[in-house]
Amino acid sequence: MRNGIIINTIVEDLKELRPYAVEDENPLLAKVIRLTYEHIENYQTFNIPIPEDEPLDENEEVSASSDFDPQESLDYLLSIMFDTTIKNNQMDLREYSVDLQKYAEEN
Repeated sequence: MRNGIIINTIVEDLKELRPYAVEDENPLLAKVIRLTYEHIENYQTFNIPIPEDEPLDENEEVSASSDFDPQESLDYLLSIMFDTTIKNNQMDLREYSVDLQKYAEEN
């Protein structure tokens, strides 16, 4: 990852990884893996920021942050995929899932 996001490599690696998540009966991980490689294939980058640390109140507006590093966000996503038994990792994976789906619908 030091050389930036290598599209073909990461997409193929994620496609090879997904069956293991399915086999382990981890639907959240399988879904996030699929959404991630589809996103990278379609947009040739990773346009999803790292989830916020604190949940927003209902009255707070979400500010679209265009000031983020796609590489850093993808690195973080890959690191939390390693252990989905950690509650914070599960929450962030869910948020990535929602954000990836929203991005696909809007673009």
